[in-house]
Amino acid sequence: MVPEAAMTMLACARIGAVHSVVFAGFSSEALAQRISDAKSKVIITADIGRRGGRSIPLKDIVDDALTRMDCDQVVQHVLVFERFFDASVPDSKPTYEMKPKDVRMDPLVAVQRPYCAPVHLESEEPLFILYTSGSTGRPKGLLHSTGGYSLFAKLTCQTTFDLQEGDLFACVAYVFLRMRWKMVGHCH
Repeated sequence: MVPEAAMTMLACARIGAVHSVVFAGFSSEALAQRISDAKSKVIITADIGRRGGRSIPLKDIVDDALTRMDCDQVVQHVLVFERFFDASVPDSKPTYEMKPKDVRMDPLVAVQRPYCAPVHLESEEPLFILYTSGSTGRPKGLLHSTGGYSLFAKLTCQTTFDLQEGDLFACVAYVFLRMRWKMVGHCH
């Protein structure tokens, strides 16, 4: 529920990294099932989340997930955004226990160049994995292709929203499950 979540998802698409958004309210066991199934090499999280006036210990959930199944062997890096990071405080310490695989994202992002060229992907290359809730058994990953998802988003923009050439539309919405991000830019 932070802007970095949507920005990171879009960055993954830009560099050709397959991603999967997982609802922040899931247990460490549910997260571990998805990490193991997708063979996720990188986990991106925040130190804490806020929902309904309470804090959710996201980093702790990730740390616990890494102790389950084969997750510790599969995951190489845990990228952590700090919800209340203050760049004006020199040498600030993280609000969580740093583990060997952890990377503090806020200081790292602050020193990156502002542009990254997009990679060229063929239409059938994978874009993201969307998991079922797992309420009727083990969650199933649905692989969406780069061309297929883009084409469906374009078709939906035209037929549902009547968007025309030159219109600009952005939607950050809950779709499919409770926490799936969908961003649509120019529809041509």
